[in-house]
Amino acid sequence: MNADKNVPRLLGAAFLFVLVVSLTAGALGSLTLFSGNISESFVNISNNLTQMRISILVELLTSVGIVVLAVLLYVVLKTQNKIIALVALGWWLAEAIILAVSKIGSFALIHISLEYVQAGAPDASHFQTLGTLFRGVDTWGYDIHMWFYILGGILWYSLLYKSKYIPRVLAGWGIVAVSVALIGIVLGWFDVRVNLLLFLQIAVFELAIGLWLVVKGIKLEKIKS
Repeated sequence: MNADKNVPRLLGAAFLFVLVVSLTAGALGSLTLFSGNISESFVNISNNLTQMRISILVELLTSVGIVVLAVLLYVVLKTQNKIIALVALGWWLAEAIILAVSKIGSFALIHISLEYVQAGAPDASHFQTLGTLFRGVDTWGYDIHMWFYILGGILWYSLLYKSKYIPRVLAGWGIVAVSVALIGIVLGWFDVRVNLLLFLQIAVFELAIGLWLVVKGIKLEKIKS
C-alpha cells in the first residue's frame, strides 16, 4: 500500500479526534462542574468525582491528539515553508503541553472539594482561597493554550491555502475562523463578555476539514489500489 494515500485520512481523523475529545471534555468538566461560585463547584465536583476524573483524562487525550495532528500537518506542509511549519509545530506542541499542565488545577480541585465537604462546607475558609487559585490554574491555562492554538492555526491554514492540499475556500475559512477566535480571546482578556459562537465556529470548521480529508483519503485509496 502507498503510504501517501493514507496521510489525508490520518490527518482528517486527527482533526476529528481532537474535535470530539475537546468538546467531550468541555461538556464533562468546565461547562457543568465549574458552574456557579467556588463553593458550588466544590459540591458539584465532590458529587461527581467519576465525571471529573473522566473529564481530566479526556482533556489529556486532547493534548495527545494535538501533538499527533501537529506532526501530521508538519509532514504535509514542511515542503511549503519549513521554517513557518516548524514555528507552527512549536506553537501547537506548546498548546498541548499547556493544556496538559493546566489539568493540575483540576486534579487539585478533586482533593480540595472532598476536604471541603468533609469539613462541613464552611462559608469562609482557606478552601475557597485554594479553590479559586486552582480553578484559575485550570481556566487561565485553557485560555493561554487557546493563544497558542490560534497562532499555530493561522500559520497552518495559511500554508494549507498556499499548498492547495485542500480547497482554498476551506483553508480560507480556517484562517477566518481562528482570526475571529483571536478577537474573542483578546476581548475576553479585557473582561469583555464574548459570545460563545466566536469559538464554536472553529468546531464547525474542524468538522468540515476533518470529513473532507477523510473522504479525500478514501478516494485516493480507491484510485491507487
